[in-house]
Amino acid sequence: MALKVVIAPDPVLRTVCPATDPKDPRIKRLAREMGKTMYRNNGVGLAAPQVGETLRMFVIDVDQDDEGHRNLQVVVNPVIEWQSEETVTQSEGCLSIPGCSFQVTRPASVTMRCTDENGHEVVYEKATGLLAECLQHEYDHLEGKTIFEVLDPIARIDALQTYKEALERGAKPGDIE
Repeated sequence: MALKVVIAPDPVLRTVCPATDPKDPRIKRLAREMGKTMYRNNGVGLAAPQVGETLRMFVIDVDQDDEGHRNLQVVVNPVIEWQSEETVTQSEGCLSIPGCSFQVTRPASVTMRCTDENGHEVVYEKATGLLAECLQHEYDHLEGKTIFEVLDPIARIDALQTYKEALERGAKPGDIE
């Protein structure tokens, strides 16, 4: 069963998620359902708050392709241990902010430590590219931040107007600009 994606400005997206017990039996079930929801909406990442759950977890798949190959990864209790001083600016969208994408500047590389859905430690060492972007984007959701909070104040004003217009056009999760 796919879950409903929560869209901004739902207050759950502003919630800082507490640490989650990786052995909680809900984690595996929720991860499967979040994966289905992410794929159905053509996403590469989905955080628990985006489906109304305040658990400190997200799912990502930056390896999927048009032939149906998938590599769902479950990230529980992530901690960013290092980030590069070098930054990269690229277009970024969000399932919870449908119909829009924005130029977002983030560290070009990060190291993240977490556990998977089985409680095993995982380290994403100096991740770059789409993986780094996705790890940081989904981590922000666990910290109660959306793209809007990552943008500088002037860009945020423009982004909020763009989002308002997208909603007025009927944008739904999975719709891109």
